[in-house]
Amino acid sequence: MRTHHCSEIRSEHIGQTVTLIGWVNSTRDHGGVIFIDLRDREGLTQVVFRPDDSIEAAKLSHSLREEDVIQVTGTVTARLITEEVDATNDDLATGQVELVAKELTIVNKAEVLPFQLDKELSNEDLRLKHRYLDLRRPRLTENLKQRHIITKAARDFLSAEGFLEVETPILSKATPEGARDFLVPSRINPGKFYALPQAPQQYKQMLMVAGVEKYFQIARCFRDEDLRADRQPEFSQIDIEASFISQDDIIGMIEGMLSSMFSQARGVEVPTPFERLTWRDAMDRYGSDKPERRIGMEMVDLTEDLKDCEFRVFSGTVANGGVVKAINAKSFADISTGQIDKLTKLAQEAGAKGLAYIQARDTDRKTWRSPFVKRMTDSEVEALRSKLNIEPGDLILFAADSWEPACDVLGRIRLEVASLKELLKGNEELDFLWVTEFPLLAYDEEEGRHVAVHHPFTRPLKEDEEKLRNGELDGLRAQAYDVVLNGYELGGGSIRIHEADLQSSMFTALGISEEEAAEEFEHILDAFKYGAPPHGGIALGLDRVVMLACKENSIREVIAFPKNNKGAELMTSSPGTATPIALRDLRIKSTYVEKPKEE
Repeated sequence: MRTHHCSEIRSEHIGQTVTLIGWVNSTRDHGGVIFIDLRDREGLTQVVFRPDDSIEAAKLSHSLREEDVIQVTGTVTARLITEEVDATNDDLATGQVELVAKELTIVNKAEVLPFQLDKELSNEDLRLKHRYLDLRRPRLTENLKQRHIITKAARDFLSAEGFLEVETPILSKATPEGARDFLVPSRINPGKFYALPQAPQQYKQMLMVAGVEKYFQIARCFRDEDLRADRQPEFSQIDIEASFISQDDIIGMIEGMLSSMFSQARGVEVPTPFERLTWRDAMDRYGSDKPERRIGMEMVDLTEDLKDCEFRVFSGTVANGGVVKAINAKSFADISTGQIDKLTKLAQEAGAKGLAYIQARDTDRKTWRSPFVKRMTDSEVEALRSKLNIEPGDLILFAADSWEPACDVLGRIRLEVASLKELLKGNEELDFLWVTEFPLLAYDEEEGRHVAVHHPFTRPLKEDEEKLRNGELDGLRAQAYDVVLNGYELGGGSIRIHEADLQSSMFTALGISEEEAAEEFEHILDAFKYGAPPHGGIALGLDRVVMLACKENSIREVIAFPKNNKGAELMTSSPGTATPIALRDLRIKSTYVEKPKEE
């Protein structure tokens, strides 16, 4: 139906007869001469309809409207250039030429669209309802191309490294750890349920026991949890596992793969190796285990300097074993009362009682606006000046609490200040780094037990293994690592436990009884008894990688058919209701009663 894509026509094609097919992007009537921009997946070409060249085609062209599908045959001609007129378009790949139409076939007419494709639409639900139209936008088309390029780059890189692509089951078994599962009832086994995989973790470890040695998969994963801009109930990850491999081996390999992916997708070189921070350093300096470092504002510890401060919020916290930390928001002393209130509310929502601050309006401390600075000694003020590099016009923000909550609160404040000041506007820097040595366990106050920070198969550091075996659970560190880009976790992984006795100790630490472990993880424990090799791996969020490569703010912009913030796919009205017969066959009865609609 075509000889060329719309983006391919160049000056070297002048004089040739070509056939194009695509959508009418726009139409313009210049005194009976019709100009249209014809669009396909690859780009645009200007087509001209003149009565002198083809009366039939010119006449038919007057009926064209946007998004009609047409086929055009004509001659490639140079665009007009005179002393008075220059019709070329340097912003368009085909901007030096145009197609003079000889034949026109209207393949399919389009009705009036529910929204204009050349304008951004704030109503996301309307976009998702007509996603097949939304995807015609060049920006989204390009995003899908980039997704393909990135996915292919990953496949090519891993294949060259000797990895085998192996598919693992979608219908699997629910496990007690992790997020909430999507359950699928079994008709053949009444009363029993499959679970859609949150990740192929156990299967890929079994592949290592099986001797596959190097595995990868572009895996579909499912988690029934609340949604946000960078999260969907179903998503794709680049899942990787390898035997006889160290943490350094995995980190080096992933750096090479990400460098290749971003080079092919975005045309930029990614310097390697990436910087590494321990989890404790990342929290201490940035208040986050996925730090956004481009905004500066590193956190400063003032515990020793303010331990005797008359301001009891500080000294009392230190006396109780806590810390005092602060950030300097340079040149932000003119912050409004409303903005202060917003930051204070954020701190309170994160668990703080309030937000202490100093607006350093000038050099003299007497000009500083603060509810507590008058209760500080000169030496304390000078310590602040020195450690925080306070200059006229700066805003100092404080957190006082036990170490981790103080870091967390100030980390959130730090990001909000960056947003208020638009510190990242126009910043296209790619700041990759690794965060390592995560805590192995965290204590869940609500459940009254320890939980795995990553997952229950993560190996502790060598020096902490005996502590785990002995039930000494506080302060254990994991051989776990996350790769971070610009404040987003791209992926995480770990070296795994491969011994049955150490895995049993981990289950015990998590409050999983021997009976529960035997029921839920018998296959893991049994497999580890038969010469399981040392192994480790990582999973990268493909959607998030593509989002950042495409400079988007939501993964919905790089997924062909995403769900909205209520987990609904609006184009097909999914999820839908099941018929009584389908429920009968599954031996399921719904207890849900639909609420009556308000008048």
